[in-house]
Amino acid sequence: MGFLMPVILAAFVCGCTATSKDTATQEEERPELPVVTLKTVDTVLKSAYVADVQAVKNVEIRTRVKGFLEKIYVDEGQPVKKGQLLFKINDEEYRVMLSKAKAALSNAQAAVRATELENARIKMLVDKKVISKSELDVAAAKLTADLATVDEARSTVQSAENHMAYTSLRAPFDGIIDRIPLKAGSLLEEGALLTDISDISSMFAYFSFPENEYLKYERNKNTGTADRNVTLSLSDGSSYKHAGKIEIIEAQIEQSTGSIDLRARFPNPEKLLRHGATAKLYITSAADSVILVPQQSVFDIQDKSYVYLVDNNNTLHIKSIVPITRLAHNYVVKGSLQPGDRILYEGTQGVRDGQTIKPVVKAKAALVALAK
Repeated sequence: MGFLMPVILAAFVCGCTATSKDTATQEEERPELPVVTLKTVDTVLKSAYVADVQAVKNVEIRTRVKGFLEKIYVDEGQPVKKGQLLFKINDEEYRVMLSKAKAALSNAQAAVRATELENARIKMLVDKKVISKSELDVAAAKLTADLATVDEARSTVQSAENHMAYTSLRAPFDGIIDRIPLKAGSLLEEGALLTDISDISSMFAYFSFPENEYLKYERNKNTGTADRNVTLSLSDGSSYKHAGKIEIIEAQIEQSTGSIDLRARFPNPEKLLRHGATAKLYITSAADSVILVPQQSVFDIQDKSYVYLVDNNNTLHIKSIVPITRLAHNYVVKGSLQPGDRILYEGTQGVRDGQTIKPVVKAKAALVALAK
């Protein structure tokens, strides 16, 4: 019995030593990883939309008469003023037409004068009962026909003058001339396209709004909290320095896409924006009591987003989240996470659900993530 006691004591000591070593090994196996504590913030969100930029006025300059293009008075890309002469079509044929029309009018007017004199003579004879009254009725009918011929001749003259005027094509408003595909001497058919002219003093940006965002915008507008000011980002990534304003919303929602088209107007004093350009349009909106989750804390599995929650025992638990939008280097989350939750800041690739870690509080990282 005296021999067994040292053996049992030695075994107990060894067992305790082994347990202590296992605990120490487990502590060493727990990785040190950064953790942030989430909190709610009030921020401003920017929503981006693809915009189609168009001039406030953009019309085609087309011919209204046939003929040879005699002269071009402007160049491509040139600014022009309203009423400025742009093109001249040879008008020799139309001058001849106008001369004939004027001659026909003169003949018709002369015929009216002759008929009026004849009517006066017949009336005198009727009064003297030299001839019957029916002769006067015939003369009056002839005068009516001659007067109708004069009206027709005047219409022909007006038409010929219009054709003459159509040979000179002028700018309908102040604008910029587009490409001129035809050259002087070209034979033009009626309706031939000569160029386009664009008024780019200000520009329209058309974009589509999802129905749910449209409803939110309308509610905010009715309460006076909607921001009608919008900004543009150009195709090279630069920001357009002039803010625009939402002006109009279409009357109906497109059923196939569930969206509605909006229009914003932007000033264009430097003539930087051109008709047909594409850009990104940004609308700002206030977001109250949202949580910003750092981008490096989020990982995706089959098109769904997740983070690792860290509980009071420093054990990781996978948590599904639904980001509202992305803001700088953060995701905006509302509802799926709570203020005070601790999440794994980075290192999601090398951990698993249920694993215990040694949290390292990254206060600076959290502040940067929430402030951006």
